[in-house]
Amino acid sequence: MNKTIDYYFAPQSPWTYLGHARLAAMATAAQATVRVLPTDFGKVFAVSGGLPLPKRAPQRQAYRLQELARFRDHLKLPLNVQPRFFPVASDDAARLIIAVDLHEGAQAAMRLSDAVFAAVWVQQRDIADAQTLAELLDECGLPAERLAQSRSQGVQNQFDANTQAAIEAGVFGAPSYCLEGEIFWGQDRLDFLARKLNPDATL
Repeated sequence: MNKTIDYYFAPQSPWTYLGHARLAAMATAAQATVRVLPTDFGKVFAVSGGLPLPKRAPQRQAYRLQELARFRDHLKLPLNVQPRFFPVASDDAARLIIAVDLHEGAQAAMRLSDAVFAAVWVQQRDIADAQTLAELLDECGLPAERLAQSRSQGVQNQFDANTQAAIEAGVFGAPSYCLEGEIFWGQDRLDFLARKLNPDATL
């Protein structure tokens, strides 16, 4: 029976970007389904006690930059640790990913998510800008009307449902990968997710 990974993330998260391609490859190899679940972590933090980046202690903010550089170099992925447009509002991007998921399915939503992450962390584009989002749709070969549809109440309802599901699952940070009731928080826990997907594999 195919396994399902619940993928909770925020579109502006660098850690989600660093793990996104590996998650996609891992799911394909394991013939697992990924449920693409952009989440409002502002609401999650209100329940879990988390803090948005600007409110964290200076020591934690400085260490975060070191860790981003370490993982960037280790994974050999392009990443600007202090991109031009960050912090950035990401709810519009989240809703756009949801609209694509509802109409084109999870694979298209994963592809658009990848483009959104790259826009922030590689290309230094503003994902809070509607023109940028329209360009990303076009670059992914997705219908332009998804942008207008992303502003619908139905999409907002799904965004809220994703967020509530994250809270009920015990999620507290992005990215979180949930499989069979177990949470794997952070791209540096993907090896453990791989073991859960395939306990008999030699990693």
